[in-house]
Amino acid sequence: MADARFEDGGARALALKALDDEDLKVLSTLSQDAIFPISEMTWDRNKRRFAVLLNRFRWEEGARIGEHPPERVQAVLVIDDAMRVSSQGIDRSESDLVLSLLSIDWEPGEDGMGRLTLVLAGDGAVAIDVECLDVTLKDVTRPYYAPSGKAPEHPE
Repeated sequence: MADARFEDGGARALALKALDDEDLKVLSTLSQDAIFPISEMTWDRNKRRFAVLLNRFRWEEGARIGEHPPERVQAVLVIDDAMRVSSQGIDRSESDLVLSLLSIDWEPGEDGMGRLTLVLAGDGAVAIDVECLDVTLKDVTRPYYAPSGKAPEHPE
């Protein structure tokens, strides 16, 4: 028995790369309200790669306007050329902690270097210092109905 693939259904997998600030804004928007257990964040210091497996809300599929029930999909967010990773406002020893991603911010530095910040609900953040902006977001499962049955809402 094999796992389901996107090609088996009507939904298409997202596979995007951000190499500049404008690209990153798109990835940030598509990642907004993704949730993930803290245990799904990894940093391979030798490969200089930070990755996190997200349960991403599918904003691109029109659930907010009631076209169909809200969906989520598992997606991998990969940040290459990661030189340093730090966090604040989260207890990394709490292995069952679930985090909610609000945005991915970019602060450019000198010579293409900079800092990516995963801004989390509840005043948490993960900062990744990078040699250059190289971020990938790729859906890795078929979409599934959001367990809450609702689209995330933010006060205006």
